[in-house]
Amino acid sequence: MTEQVLDQLAEKVEIADAILIGAGSGLSSAAGYNHYHWMPALDSYLREFREYYRFASPFADFYYCYSSPEQQWAYYTRYIYSMWHLPTGQPYLDLRAVLAGKDYFVLTTNVDGQCERVFPQKRLCAYQGNMGYFQCSQPCHDRIYENRDAVEAMNRALGDMVLPSSLIPRCPECGRIMVPWVRDDTFLEGTAWQEGVARYQAFLRHWLMERTGKKLLLLELGVGEMTPSIIKLPFWQLTAQNEHVFYACLNQKPSHAPEHLKGKSLYLQGDLAEILSRLRQKLCRIGCVPE
Repeated sequence: MTEQVLDQLAEKVEIADAILIGAGSGLSSAAGYNHYHWMPALDSYLREFREYYRFASPFADFYYCYSSPEQQWAYYTRYIYSMWHLPTGQPYLDLRAVLAGKDYFVLTTNVDGQCERVFPQKRLCAYQGNMGYFQCSQPCHDRIYENRDAVEAMNRALGDMVLPSSLIPRCPECGRIMVPWVRDDTFLEGTAWQEGVARYQAFLRHWLMERTGKKLLLLELGVGEMTPSIIKLPFWQLTAQNEHVFYACLNQKPSHAPEHLKGKSLYLQGDLAEILSRLRQKLCRIGCVPE
């Protein structure tokens, strides 16, 4: 990443009338919370599970077929507990500062609750769910439940990587075991999910149809290729189809600009934590964001 490219991005942020963020797993990884590889922050909470089960990553443990619900919920408990207790990552704080004074919206595939700490719900769509909530595993009804108090109690009762059967959360309606509100084949796309998607669509409608001619910056942060249909491909399409939309991709891995986006896109490869910190500093110097 050259200083010139970072200057170009700072200019695009400065002149944008609105900014749409696409936040992927690389943003949490930049904060030290890599869910696909073991890093110190998560390892400090999950080490006994990692050493016993010998899995390659926290998410590998999350989706493993355990021998009993008590074992499965022991891991869920400690994992979710870590999400509630780990500090807010600096890249998220820098991103919030970069967006200061702008109309913005955040579309995220992250389920670790970091976005929810720094952005109000009205500006957020958690497309893949959030570990901070439970849902019925059926699901038999349209409701999700914040789980912090339950997880605190469950964590206190953990012993030998097994949760007592009496503390496994059960649906208050049908009695089935509950599951984290995270994308899988039981994921509840109910009212909470639909409202998030509706907020996202309303933001796009406002800036692409109701305020035509205004500059909209699409800022993609740490998005991989596992689910490109949620952020990456729609962002490419929006950029190609709208004259006043510009696309910027920040990623640790190399990215390639489609031919049809030449002249309407920027690609910055490097450490997202460093890029966002430097971007915030540049915008502070020109008076675009607060110190």
